[in-house]
Amino acid sequence: MLEFFAMSLNFQEKLENFAELAIKIGVGLKLGQRLLVGGDVENAEFVRLIVKHAYQAGARLVEVHWEDDAISLARFQHAPHDSFDEAVHVQTFALNDVGENFDAILWMRSTDPDLLSQIDPELVRRATTASMAARAPYYKKVMVNGINWCLVAPPSSAWAMRIFPDLPREAAVSAMWEAVFKIVRADLPNPLEAWAQHNENLRVRREYLNAKQYTALEFKGGGTDLSVGLPLNHVWGGGSHEVTEGPQDGAVFTANVPTEEVWTLPHRERVNGVAKASKPLSYSGVLIEDIEVHFVDGRITQATASKGQDILTNLIATDEGSHRLGEVALVPHSSPISQSGLLFYNTLYDENAASHIAIGKAYRHNLEGGTKMTDEDFTAAGGNTSLVHVDWMIGHGKMDIWGVLPDGSRESVMVQGEWAL
Repeated sequence: MLEFFAMSLNFQEKLENFAELAIKIGVGLKLGQRLLVGGDVENAEFVRLIVKHAYQAGARLVEVHWEDDAISLARFQHAPHDSFDEAVHVQTFALNDVGENFDAILWMRSTDPDLLSQIDPELVRRATTASMAARAPYYKKVMVNGINWCLVAPPSSAWAMRIFPDLPREAAVSAMWEAVFKIVRADLPNPLEAWAQHNENLRVRREYLNAKQYTALEFKGGGTDLSVGLPLNHVWGGGSHEVTEGPQDGAVFTANVPTEEVWTLPHRERVNGVAKASKPLSYSGVLIEDIEVHFVDGRITQATASKGQDILTNLIATDEGSHRLGEVALVPHSSPISQSGLLFYNTLYDENAASHIAIGKAYRHNLEGGTKMTDEDFTAAGGNTSLVHVDWMIGHGKMDIWGVLPDGSRESVMVQGEWAL
């Protein structure tokens, strides 16, 4: 017991750990590189720590873009409706500038999951589509690992109250911080070492799957009965990545903190069956619950939800690519996020609690040679292109997954939500 208490960290030490690992493990900031930080005004203290650790790690210049749920909501409540086809200019310029100059970016998502629940779904769709289209140059760099980037999600009060509705506000925020610290390993004396080992474990998983080159994955359980075809020469990702072009070539970063997944791209024309969500999806400030989607030859033919149907329909209708899948990911039910027993109403956390699929565009680096392909060649090889990329969860503790080998035989990949490899 004495050893346990000697190693226990206080809140400020855990916060410092989180900031340091976000810069060194997440962003993988290179000496002399510029960094753009996106943060919520409610988390100003954490943002300031991020900036400090970035400069200590050798940043040339750190800029901060502040976000505020109240300001975002005010636009939807009061702005003229004919303005929703315009993208927010300053943020759009900043993101595209990051991509053009190969800078690094650390973005924080702490939005209230129900922020836009009372807003006309058509306005949400138009604003989201306008933003994605305007920021296409930035997203293009992200999808090919052209820049080092990281997404984290520190708590906010409205969000914490959604997770812990029975606690007073201050207690809910405190409880959420402690849950986040544990999930991102910031509660450990040496989180950098813990993350190095974790990323190595994920590397072993992805390399095993790369060697298998399954032609398909089959999912069954909890209402899901789905075959996800995989293209020839698909590449599994997981853990850390490397920048593959430009002046930051070779920079090592971990795009999501936390991350528990290994993932690749499905073949856009070889997905068949039914996928039923195991968790709600928070998308564009609205919760979508009880999602069920039917696929025939890769294309969505039917999609229903008990809540957020209009948002789901609008998401799928974004473009041709949003009628198909761009990612399939495997996550064990024993992941720290799943074992916390909490539903975070935030894709960054919830997707790392369960195996999942994503509507929309595929990451080019999930196909051998994909980062150098034209859109036409990428599509011909089985990859999917779209303005959107939205993950939603289908895995759980009763899910079985098989891999189909090139000779047509099957072998277990996951049994009852856990690795069988």
